[in-house]
Amino acid sequence: MSDAAPPHREATTTRPGPHPGSSTPSAEGARASGDAGRPDARGLLDSLGPLLLDWLPRQRWFAGKGRPITGFALVSATELLPPSGGAPGLLHLLVHARQEGMSEDCYQLLLGVRDVLPPHLAPALVGRPADGPLRGRAVYEGLTDPRLATLLLERLRVPGRLGPLRFTREPDVVISPDLAPRLLDAEQSNSSAVYGETYILKLFRRVGPGVNPDLELPRALANAGCARVPAPAAWFEAEPRHAGAEPMTLGVLQPFLPGSADGWQLALGALAVRADFTASARALGHATAEVHLALAEALPTTVLDRHLLETLAAAMTRRLEAAAEAVPALRPYRAALRAAYDDIAAPGGAGRTWRAQRIHGDLHLGQALRTPADGRWSLIDFEGEPAIPLAERRRLQPAARDIAGMLRSFDYAAAVGRAPGTGWADAARAAFCEGYAAVHPDDPREDPRLLRAHETDKAVYEVLYEARHRPDWLAVPMSAIRRLADGHRAAGGTPV
Repeated sequence: MSDAAPPHREATTTRPGPHPGSSTPSAEGARASGDAGRPDARGLLDSLGPLLLDWLPRQRWFAGKGRPITGFALVSATELLPPSGGAPGLLHLLVHARQEGMSEDCYQLLLGVRDVLPPHLAPALVGRPADGPLRGRAVYEGLTDPRLATLLLERLRVPGRLGPLRFTREPDVVISPDLAPRLLDAEQSNSSAVYGETYILKLFRRVGPGVNPDLELPRALANAGCARVPAPAAWFEAEPRHAGAEPMTLGVLQPFLPGSADGWQLALGALAVRADFTASARALGHATAEVHLALAEALPTTVLDRHLLETLAAAMTRRLEAAAEAVPALRPYRAALRAAYDDIAAPGGAGRTWRAQRIHGDLHLGQALRTPADGRWSLIDFEGEPAIPLAERRRLQPAARDIAGMLRSFDYAAAVGRAPGTGWADAARAAFCEGYAAVHPDDPREDPRLLRAHETDKAVYEVLYEARHRPDWLAVPMSAIRRLADGHRAAGGTPV
């Protein structure tokens, strides 16, 4: 994450990027799944463990930074290509990493194997095992090798199974074999490679059982006829090890949108020349509403009854109390902010009915792309926040959560772009809601209680994030906290 970026994951799914322990881990549970493509797993993780112990925490997508790794367990090992002579091999691993005080995370590794590593691949070196089946060979990050990245595309181009891995392609999709790969280097939680400016492959590094929303939701939107999201062309999964378990989504191939710019870049560009952004924000609101309507049509929805609203408000209150304990600057506003949550938990007889549905889950300006040819907005990266468990990311939620995320993103853009006063952000926020209401029957401005609660929840999260990681940026969400608290008081809410 760059110093100027908002506290979100960077989004690079469909265009170029914008925006140690003291002991050797064990190899408990080491085994290879399947027969075809299975390497000799005996001793494999024991030999790779010391290398991974040093290499894994240094990767941008490793989630457990700051806590020592205490052990590894091999879930599966599949040889996508055996090394032969001077040609490289490609080894696919699913590995559990154990860390003190954390749940056990499963990581997807693509390791190249060569006898001699060319100089241009030297920065990708993981190491040379001292023993085991790969003894003395160079083991490196395989996605950096164009030959191996091309092999991965070939597996998706001609679907089938290899050991525990299952490769699937949409029946009407034709993938050319002559697409040169290039690795994108701007991501944090995943890895992506672009093929010939035609497709982009997103590899999920931290994986778990269940379909990833970044596959599930774009497929559902494509089937519903929504053209606002690039439709998956192919994907691959790991079959479950146990009966009744769900497969793990490992990677998704989607159309690449060359030349497109994300909303964050466009907003900062407009701010740099003091240009109006309201037309763009209005069109983005229109696109967001289209996606929400299509998701509600394609997938289940539910009514937020009193119990669900109380549960939602209680979770927001817990996050507020935890953040206030960690950040003293938040404490004077607790009562007014809590009252915003109480408003949705006890709406009273005049309260409206709200619905929950599948949503984007991590929507901000960096997750929206505008193509230069037609100025059309598309939404990308439906994975949600990777730090949140997959099952939670797939829950039905109010569409107001997505809207609140985008409204907060306008505030961050205004701060980074040094907009004078609040006029730019206020105009962008109003235009976005106006564009949304022009398409969606639920105008977020008609009864703003649910939107205000989600925007407050998001701002509280930002306060905690900035206090921990970028204290110089704490003023940005604190300005929103004061505005939200004052707004509730002005509306007759509980005073501090």
